[in-house]
Amino acid sequence: MPSILKLILLSALPLVWAVPAQKRASDPTVIISKPEATVVGSTGIDKVDKFNGIPFALPPTGFLRLKPPQPIKTSLGTIQATSAAKSCPQFTFSTDEKNMPSSVIANLINIPIFQQIINSGEDCLTLDVRRPSGTKADAKLPVLVWIFGGGFEQGASTRYDGSNFVTSSVSLGMPVIFVTMNYRLGGFGFLPGAEILNDGSANIGLVDQRLALKWVADNIGAFGGDPSKVTLWGESAGAISVFDQMAMYDGDNTYNGAPLFRGAIMNSGSIVPANPIDGTKGQAIYDAVVKNAGCSGASDTLACLRGLDYTKFLNAANSVPGILSYNSVAESYLPRPDGTILTQSPEKLVMQGKYASVPFIIGDQEDEGTIFALYQTNLTTTEHIVDYLENLYFFDASRQQLTDFVATYKDTQEYGSPFRTGSLYNWYPQYKRLAAILGDLSFTLTRRVFLNLAQIAKPDVPSWSYLATYAHIIPFLGTFHGSDILQVFYGILPNYASKSIHSYYLSFVYELDPNAKAGDYMHWPRYDNNQSLMNFCIDRGLLLPDNFRQDTYDHMMADIGAFHI
Repeated sequence: MPSILKLILLSALPLVWAVPAQKRASDPTVIISKPEATVVGSTGIDKVDKFNGIPFALPPTGFLRLKPPQPIKTSLGTIQATSAAKSCPQFTFSTDEKNMPSSVIANLINIPIFQQIINSGEDCLTLDVRRPSGTKADAKLPVLVWIFGGGFEQGASTRYDGSNFVTSSVSLGMPVIFVTMNYRLGGFGFLPGAEILNDGSANIGLVDQRLALKWVADNIGAFGGDPSKVTLWGESAGAISVFDQMAMYDGDNTYNGAPLFRGAIMNSGSIVPANPIDGTKGQAIYDAVVKNAGCSGASDTLACLRGLDYTKFLNAANSVPGILSYNSVAESYLPRPDGTILTQSPEKLVMQGKYASVPFIIGDQEDEGTIFALYQTNLTTTEHIVDYLENLYFFDASRQQLTDFVATYKDTQEYGSPFRTGSLYNWYPQYKRLAAILGDLSFTLTRRVFLNLAQIAKPDVPSWSYLATYAHIIPFLGTFHGSDILQVFYGILPNYASKSIHSYYLSFVYELDPNAKAGDYMHWPRYDNNQSLMNFCIDRGLLLPDNFRQDTYDHMMADIGAFHI
């Protein structure tokens, strides 16, 4: 990574202060039963009790590498949950600021996916809990479980301290318990291939998340939470994970006879139509990792991968293209159908109603694709874009299908992202067109596909949708993917967007309706009411019909089977 940007990124990292291991009289302490443990946390000046790094699975190391997570069945004694948790192994990304406008760099350093995570390792399956200080075990507060994003390649619970959201919940009179978990990423959690499938070890990053939800069901009551009032919330890959938790095991989200969650919030992500885990793309990724690990000649290549030392396997897993690269959202690692955990491609599961019937909120940033189109400066014609999609993305689509699809983005002024900026900010000849295409395929129009299919499959399950445009003025990026982390997750910006979204979301957590406890904020109609979106602006909210780029949407729906990653 270039030295200037590296210094900038490191300066953006939160400070982590060492906390004495010994228990002080004022330390919040919780006794849990599954597994047995005494969890000792700390209380900040924000009057939030914080419990960090609580294990919810055995360390997935040694022979448990690339295996489904295993629950802990022995007592853990006393857990000093006061230090920052170790993150799971990460992709390392680099960005050359010489090839980007300075305004782009200045904004990207605020997105966690662009920030390097240093304290990482395989023994990482832990979760963090935040609660209002002094919460009693019988409080039965609703629980908000956050699943972080990062392209299934990066992210950590330490990047998403929910203390600000808990503080906001208290000030709004809707206090919640906040939980975030680590889950295995990249080749550690989402390695594809027939060998992985035959071993019963597919999509284990999703299974990590599911085991963490079972821990919540077993133990959150001791922290003052109500396990019957759990809402899932995620952003980007975290939002995709939220949908996958709805769709896993054909929609069975029960544990010990009760649902693990009753509502879902998805920021920038939902269904990702995908080819099987042992398909052409998936097998090519597995074979590349095996080759770069030096395991090609092994009689059992998967056993060879499990036997590698940590650094060698990490380097092999990271040798394939990452999301912040030329390949962009043609990701090497993502959830893929495996016949058991995800029985089919997500859009097929929605069509068949094979997902949990829980109310949900789903929405997007206006310019989801801009940060993912930063690396393809050699694309100067629409033919180049067709080549790009054909070679890296959609192996099942004909060239004519892709040509027709790209043609729906008629020009870069009206159909280019950042949208509503005319001829401005077309950094290279096809930047705005590619940004629009990648954003629509990965997030914005697939959201509309999901909503419309869900209305047919489960018309009685309520849903609400939004489009955020509060960062429209940012050059080249607009309201870019991930810009809601500061605006929504942390909510530290004193504007209408932050305040209203917190009220709507907390109302949903409490009543499964964003309007029920949202006070004087405008009514947010259900999506089945004329397909209206809540349009979050920086100073107001508006209602917006969800019919933009309808020609492109119609092409996607007509050939949806061709758009499998």
